This record gives sequence, structure tokens and C-alpha cells, in this order.
Amino acid sequence: MSDRPRLLPLLGPTGHGGRDAMTCLYRCGNACDHPVPNTSTNDYLGDVVNREMSRRGVVRAGAVGALVLGFAGAAGAVPATAGAAGVPAAAPRSLPARRAGVLSFKAIPPNKLDNLIVPNGYDSAVVMRWGDPVLPGAPRLDVAKQTAARQSRQFGYNNDFVGVLPLGGSGRRALLVVNHEYTNEELMFPGFTTLDAMTVAQIEVALAAHGMSVVELERVGDTGRWRPSDAARLPYNRRITALATRFEFTGAAAGSAWLRTADDPRGRTAVGTLNNCAGGVTPWGTVLSGEENVNQYFVGGDGAPEDLKPKLARYGITTTARYPSGSRKWERAQERFDLAKHPNEAHRFGWIVELDPYDPQSKPRKHTALGRFKHEGANVIVAKNGKVVAYLGDDERFDYLYKFVSDKKFQPGDSAAARRHNLTLLESGTLYVAKLTGDSPAGQIGGGGTLPADGAFGGSGVWIRLVQGTRSFVPGMTAAEVLTFTRLAGDAVQATKMDRPEDVEASPRTGKVYAAMTNNTNRGVGGNPGVDEANPRNANKHGHILELVEARGDNTAEAFTWSLPIVCGDPADATTYFSGYDKSAVSPISCPDNLAFDSAGNLWISTDGNALGGNDGLFATPVEGPDSGHLRQFLTVPTGAETCGPFLTSDDRSVFVAVQHPGELTGATLEKPASTWPDGDFAKPAVVVTWRLDGGPVGS
Repeated sequence: MSDRPRLLPLLGPTGHGGRDAMTCLYRCGNACDHPVPNTSTNDYLGDVVNREMSRRGVVRAGAVGALVLGFAGAAGAVPATAGAAGVPAAAPRSLPARRAGVLSFKAIPPNKLDNLIVPNGYDSAVVMRWGDPVLPGAPRLDVAKQTAARQSRQFGYNNDFVGVLPLGGSGRRALLVVNHEYTNEELMFPGFTTLDAMTVAQIEVALAAHGMSVVELERVGDTGRWRPSDAARLPYNRRITALATRFEFTGAAAGSAWLRTADDPRGRTAVGTLNNCAGGVTPWGTVLSGEENVNQYFVGGDGAPEDLKPKLARYGITTTARYPSGSRKWERAQERFDLAKHPNEAHRFGWIVELDPYDPQSKPRKHTALGRFKHEGANVIVAKNGKVVAYLGDDERFDYLYKFVSDKKFQPGDSAAARRHNLTLLESGTLYVAKLTGDSPAGQIGGGGTLPADGAFGGSGVWIRLVQGTRSFVPGMTAAEVLTFTRLAGDAVQATKMDRPEDVEASPRTGKVYAAMTNNTNRGVGGNPGVDEANPRNANKHGHILELVEARGDNTAEAFTWSLPIVCGDPADATTYFSGYDKSAVSPISCPDNLAFDSAGNLWISTDGNALGGNDGLFATPVEGPDSGHLRQFLTVPTGAETCGPFLTSDDRSVFVAVQHPGELTGATLEKPASTWPDGDFAKPAVVVTWRLDGGPVGS
């Protein structure tokens, strides 16, 4: 820890929910200040009556004396089965024999400290921070000497998704794969004034700071701590940027008229990846990355062809003005971001990206078969029949849940032939969207969060086919059109409008599917759609967790049942619910975002935009057995930061989180930071690893 005095957080205007206005500007281009993109008239269950009940501030969750501060250092990775070539055995994640539902750490209390806080008996360390060298020979960060060439060789900004993949069979080496979602120019450049005043050279630095990083790691002794490898040659280390990296399109929309541009008249290759949020690690050892709030990077929507404007608007792109609120004006550096000149460029973003970290020469791919929308991420499970199923959330107010079922079957084993086959699994399949129905009378879903008479929110649902291979199931839309404008296809089949569906994870133990509904303060407000049983609170500022159980336990099924095991907020608030568990023993939680499972089947939840007033954090809870719903806070991140990831290694001895946008508070600058984490000078996004001091599994 630095012995420099910690600066007090700056006080500034808040955005929506618990987010600061700076977060709203850079994270999603002030999406909440724009009209809701989904203006379709889908049916809803229930009538709007009551607003959400008021909540208390903060619940006591333990003694402050139990806190242990994290120290800046190094760390990160995952010991697991691996083939001789360093590529993991092509099989679902192995799960050690660990009794389900066992969590023993003492919950830490909510706080607003400018540090990473972990429970007693644990320690934490920084693995990689913004500006750390990634490629051999890269310089270290010097904020006064930033260039696109330097940033293209350094760790990018605002790390979000974290994946850690085994390298070799020793359990001592691994590859860290990280998304770099967006940039905070005020916190990056000395003397920054406004986005309009940015130089072209600074814009190119921002382009290079977006994308992904691959970094080789090594275990520290026999602990759960990891650090960047100090090997002389690091052949796997790689930077993917929005500036220059070429991506290949696959699937039925590849080569279609919607993806063709002056730069790529064949519609087969895109430059860069934007706003990469969450993701997933596949059973065949690749990483999936979701392109999310891509609309904010484009200008000139008012000059796009008239027949294209409704499609652009459905994706949050302003079509009534040249420069929308929050525009980065990147067209000054690369003309392709001006839709008046290149109207199809926006369609080349909003996809699921697949990266093979074991092949640093491979071209990353954008899989059109998984649809185009504001992808939070994608997570894959192998179904009973061998097909792979990817679950997907569209992170927008009143948008939809999706799943993809591959045409081909997964081939186990780590042979070269099996790997070549598995790398094609996401190129063709069936894309579905979810429609949920509640099982309670509409009059019992009043909007205030009160449980219906049967004591739980729940019901049934169906997966509606949108497209299979090159065949469209949506009247009036071709397969390429369904995949490029998937939101419009979901509107056409009247899918259920959800409260910002973000990360969606299938339990590797049970196959049950869990989805984070982060929040929706527009629910039932200002003429917007009202409540239904799957989204039961008006002005939903705290969010909830959705559980889906596929028919017959088959993840390829077209029917399911669902419930809400957790309705977030202050446990002292009557509108919250934690699977019926005693709420006096539960930690307060607000705005669930990313999800993960440990080998015991416990669900880990990170938060984004805590509307209860404390810092964001990481939580864990059993989802099966008598302790189900006993949710406890495991860590908190520094001032102004969001908790991203999380990722647990297969032996559960290490948990990684990405500390995104520390110090992201209105009025903060590089020279006058609202956070000095992690090094005591100015705020830097970073990936952190946490481990138990006695070497045991995290959490238990």
C-alpha cells in the first residue's frame, strides 16, 4: 500500500441508478438520456400499480475490523488439464469433488474505501494494469509520452472480461485474456479539456487502448497468486486493438450487403473490435468476447440513407443529428466512423468475437450466427446430445435474452483434428429468443416487488426460433437480415422485454442457467412498459437474478421454467428476496452484472453501479441446498470502480476480477484523481487476483 494520503472522492452529479455521470458518458454514450431503442408493442403480463418501495441505506454486514486491505503487486491463472502442445484438453471444465454449497468466509461490510478489500485470511495483488508492457520490448506507461504505437504494445484501458486458460500440463503457466471495453480520456491524458479538443494522435491512442490483451502468467510458488511470466520469449502475448486488427466474419450474414463497405466491398473483414464487455471461455480453449455499446462511436446518422435510419435507431444510433450526445468524434482519425459516408460500418460491430489465444498468428473472428445486438458476453455449455449451446444477453433496457444451438457436435479430446472441428462450432446453428410467462394472476404483480400468493416469482417460457443456418423463421426477413438486425427480429416475434439482461451463465454442475438483470429505472415510468412477473418491480434500480431450467434438463430444448431466486437490494427492504433465506444474514447487493461458478456450484456475482451507496463488489451464494440464497460479500473495489470478471481457476485457489474505471467520478482528472488506486499516484484500471493465505479453495 502507498503511504501517500488517500484523496477524498469528488462529489459530482450522478447518472442513472448508482452510476456517476462520467460513467454514463463513456460506458454507454448516455444511453439512459436517449429514447428507449425498443419501441415495439410486445404484450406484457400484469398492470402497473405501485412504485418500488423505498429502501434503507446500508445494512450492517460485519465488523469493519475484519477487513484486510489488498496490496499492489502481481498475480493470476488457472491450473487445469492440458495437452502436450499447451492447448487444454477439449472437454468441459473438470470439477473437483467439493461439497456443494460450502462457503465459510466472513462477509465484508459495505464501504467506500479507495482500495480493494478482501476477507480475513485472504490476500490480493495486481496482475496487470493499464500501460504495463504486453509485447516484448514495449515501454512502461508514461502518460506524457503516449502514442498509438506504444499503447498498441501495452495493456489496454478499462479491463472487463477476464479469462485464464491453462498453458502446458504443469498447472504453473496460464494465459490471461482480457477485454478493454472503453476509455476515460479525462483520466488518461494530462491537460485534457473536452472530447472536442482531443488531437488525432490522442484519438488514435484511445483506439489502441480498446480491444483485448493476451498475457502469459506464472504461478508464484505453490500459492494461489499469479504474475506475468518473466520468460525471455513470450510467443503468446498479444494485443488486439480497435485501431488496426483485422477480424474475419463467419456465418450467414458474412458477405451480405449489410456488411459491405468501401474498405471491404466483399463484407468479409472488419477492422477492430469495440466496447468489448463480458465474454466466456469455450470448452475447446478459445475466448468469446461481446461487443456491446458500439453505437456511441459513430456520427453522421442523420446523413444515412432514409430506409436505414429505423434500423440504426433500433441500435441506439442517433439519426436526427450529426453529433449525438457523448460522441467521441473518432471520424477525425478514421473516416469510417462517419455513417453519412459509410452507413454500413456500424453493422460491422455488435457481434460475438472468438479469439484463439493459443495461436497468436490466428485472425480473430466475428460470428454472425450468434446475432448482432449489445452483447454483454457469451457462455457455452455442451448439451447432452453433444451440441454446444451459447447463452446471450442484450444489455439494454427492455431488450431480450437469446441462445444459440450449434448445428455440429462438440468433439472431445485434444487432437489437432478435434480442435479444427470445434473451431467451426459457432459458425452455423439455430438462434433463439426467449418469451417468458408468469404463473401468477396479473393482479398479484403490482410493481412494488411484493411476492405473489405462491411465495415466489416464477413461470414457464419458450425459445422462439429466429434463424437456423441460412433459413429465416421471421416473416419478411432473410437470414442475413435477422442476424444483422436481431433486435428487429426479436420485436417481430414478441419476445419478452427484460431489465437489462447482462451476463448469462449455465451451471457446469446442473445445467441450470442464470442471468443477471442489472436494473431498469425506466420500468413502468414515463409511459414505458410496466411490470411482468419476470421483471416485477417498477423503477427497478437494484436488479435481480433469473434462473432458467431447460425442459428435461436438455440445454437444446425449446421450453423451460424460470424463477427469480434473488431480487436485489437492501435485505431490510421488503421488496428483496434471497431464495427464502433469512435476510438478516444476507449482504446487501445492487446491480448484478457478471456471473461465474466455482467447482462446488456456488454462484459468484459482480456488481456495476451499486445504487445502495457503497462501492461495487463481488458476492457469492449457493444456489442449491439449504444454504441457497445465503449471499455474502467477498470483496469490494476502490472508489468509482466497477467489479468485472469474475474468473475462478479450476482448482478454486484463485479468483480474478477486473477493477474497471477506478476514480470514474465527475470532476476527476489525471492531475486531480478521485482515486489513487493501485499505485498511489493516479487511477489505473487493473486485473487483480485474490487467494487464500492457507492455500485452500477460495470461498470455503
